[in-house]
Amino acid sequence: MKTQSLTSAWRFRQLETDEWLPATVPGGVHTDLLALGRIPDPFVGDNERKVQWVAETGWEYRTRYAVTPDLFVQPCIWLVCDGLDTLATVALNGHLLGHTDNMFRQYRWDVKALLQPGDNELHITFASPIRYIAEKQSERPLPGVSQAIPGGPYLRKAPCQFGWDWGPQLPPIGIWKDIRLEAGPGPRLDDVHVRQSHREGHVDVSVALTVAQGSGERLTARVRVAGPDGAKLTTETAVSPAAATVLGVPISRPQMWWPNGYGAQPLYQVEVSLLQGAEVLDNRTYRLGLRTITLRQEEDEWGRSFEFIVNRVPIFAKGSNWIPADSFPTRISDEQLEALIRDAAATHHNMLRVWGGGFYEEDRFYDLCDRYGILVWQDVIFSCSVYPLDDPQFLENVRVEVAENVRRLRHHASLALWCGNNEMEWGWVDWGWTRPDLADMKLAYDRFFHHTLADWSTTLDPDTPYWPSSPSSDTPVVDPNGQRQGDAHYWDVWHGRKPFTAYRTQFPRFMSEFGFQALPPLATIRAFAGEADWNMTSYIMEQHQKNDSGNSLMVSQMLDTFRLPKDFPSLVYLSMVLQAEGIRYGVEHWRRHRDRVAGTLYWQLNDCWPVASWSSLDYFGRWKALHYAARRFYAPLLFSIEDDPPRQSLYITNDRCDAWNGSIRWQLETLDGDRLAAGEQAMQVPPLSTTAANTFDFSVQVNDDNRRNLVFVSELWQGDARVAWQTAYFAPTKHLTLVDPRLSAVCRSEGEQLHVELSCRSLARLVELSLDDADVVFSDNIFDLAANRTVAITCPLPSGWDLPRAESALRIRSVYDSFTDIQKE
Repeated sequence: MKTQSLTSAWRFRQLETDEWLPATVPGGVHTDLLALGRIPDPFVGDNERKVQWVAETGWEYRTRYAVTPDLFVQPCIWLVCDGLDTLATVALNGHLLGHTDNMFRQYRWDVKALLQPGDNELHITFASPIRYIAEKQSERPLPGVSQAIPGGPYLRKAPCQFGWDWGPQLPPIGIWKDIRLEAGPGPRLDDVHVRQSHREGHVDVSVALTVAQGSGERLTARVRVAGPDGAKLTTETAVSPAAATVLGVPISRPQMWWPNGYGAQPLYQVEVSLLQGAEVLDNRTYRLGLRTITLRQEEDEWGRSFEFIVNRVPIFAKGSNWIPADSFPTRISDEQLEALIRDAAATHHNMLRVWGGGFYEEDRFYDLCDRYGILVWQDVIFSCSVYPLDDPQFLENVRVEVAENVRRLRHHASLALWCGNNEMEWGWVDWGWTRPDLADMKLAYDRFFHHTLADWSTTLDPDTPYWPSSPSSDTPVVDPNGQRQGDAHYWDVWHGRKPFTAYRTQFPRFMSEFGFQALPPLATIRAFAGEADWNMTSYIMEQHQKNDSGNSLMVSQMLDTFRLPKDFPSLVYLSMVLQAEGIRYGVEHWRRHRDRVAGTLYWQLNDCWPVASWSSLDYFGRWKALHYAARRFYAPLLFSIEDDPPRQSLYITNDRCDAWNGSIRWQLETLDGDRLAAGEQAMQVPPLSTTAANTFDFSVQVNDDNRRNLVFVSELWQGDARVAWQTAYFAPTKHLTLVDPRLSAVCRSEGEQLHVELSCRSLARLVELSLDDADVVFSDNIFDLAANRTVAITCPLPSGWDLPRAESALRIRSVYDSFTDIQKE
């Protein structure tokens, strides 16, 4: 197949205007206008409101090009558009090619007869998505997301682009993926299905393919598999004109692919070629990880399990929910995307849920998940709304969308689950949708997600499990957040304003959503708000808070835990450590019960713009306190304390496939380090299990007079190495008699690393390290440091920095510093 890119020399204009402006393709109207200085940055201040007009009008793109001679002589030439966003009318040399209404689909037209030897002009006119959905919504209003522009479910476009409780109302318009000409003799690969079957010590890779526009000429299919070690295996066969052609390649001594933390991720390269004689007409290349995956649902003492099994090993899913990484997705660079996936893997993530309010990610996303060992729970793009699933035209549009994307993604080792939608089943149960005027829509929902989509998914990809909704009990519209079976979303701590202790009342079979908000780091706030607006209730701060009462919810929970912060930077810090502590509380509880709960995916990993949200990585990729906490609470070996003052219980959770041997050392001491009790015990923890190590009742040592001045310190040791430590208290942090911990740091540089040896004289609660004017990731951060202890921390030395500059830029603070000025007054 010969190709010619059509991504250059584009111009665009607003409809009913005369000025043509240069356009970037792939790209969009907003980003082009921003680059040209025609609109302010929508992410700064309240500029989101000032650019609403962009999506409320239509836009036209055009380009002129000459077809290269080697393409022009080919018998067949197609115009291929991988992504048009969304309501497009496409014309070539004045001839209408067609209309599009789905940003998730590829569109292809035969244009051989319309191309000219010289210049050719391609026009793409985009109608306003806002006007379209407003008209549809006026005809029949459908329930949707309160923070979104109404009517979004009528259009196959990323739902969150119309607004969400963490995202702006900035629906893009434009050519958002590659556009090109493809040419050849005619026959081309149509459907290619790469599968694998496993038997003891062997894997059989099979490729089933069909050919579009077959000719009377003899065609040959060839499959070449290259292993991680470079060894190659090849097979060929004649193409069947009437049915799928199937080729098989047996692999002996296969190198197995594992999720992050369970083993390596070797990838095989599978090249599929269509030949006519010696000429290659078309070919595709796939990266394949060899593994088995199932979703085990078996009856047990608590109900029915919900557990992913990879290569016969039960996996505790540790991860988070993924949203689009930018409101304008064409801006996401390969480097930015890899940094997000790499940082997820660095915190022991082994699963990401691609949430149904965004879009099916590009191939590069799944390639990265294959490389880093991140399993993907993939929602189909439906979320939190009632959709017109009774409309045959809408359903046919979705059918093509699903077929294209399932076929595109099903070979990936990382793909673990197809899920029908996000929270729609919950909506039918608890959100007031069950009413007479929506009765037909409820029937359509059940028919589509429990039958039609299930059939499509299992037919196109029989090797990947299908799940109807998240959350779901797998019993249609019954108890979607139940504890007996299926997955659950638990939002009573955030929306219900319950304390973090409420997490311990929940024992879902799989927790696929839960979360708590925090502000982003101060450096990120500076990107959208000046210091005059550094106040939780300022106009600009509330413009960058899309959840109703979100800022007040943060402050309310904050004041239940911490003292009133002395200033805005302290408030930012406390919001982030509060989020980290809350999510830690939940995850540690569920991991202690890994025989009952098989996974936790917190909401959410990332942001699409600079905002107060539930993310652990902000829009710029900066690590919030939660992300540092995740590196500890998702560690393969988790050491945790179940605190119930004056009782303290110690647990070790071992996700490894081998046993762990070591010891626990514990102390009950004052905040200044005076020891009241201490002990040590040897531990052996079986693989893939949780061991209750000990429970201590300190009723004798703890009383009303001293509880505010005590800390329980417990450490996990293996030989001479301390591998983890935990602290627990007998009073809320705001009531502790914290004094100046007198933190001291001794710094040295070694190569490109900065080493910091940190110590204190009294307990330092939730210590944060940072470097002024530099974004670095520390080896550890946001931790408690007990009196007279030392911890060694490292981070990359910023480019061009020397040790004196790093020492000058190093900032260290703890909870004490968040209120100390007020206390002194």
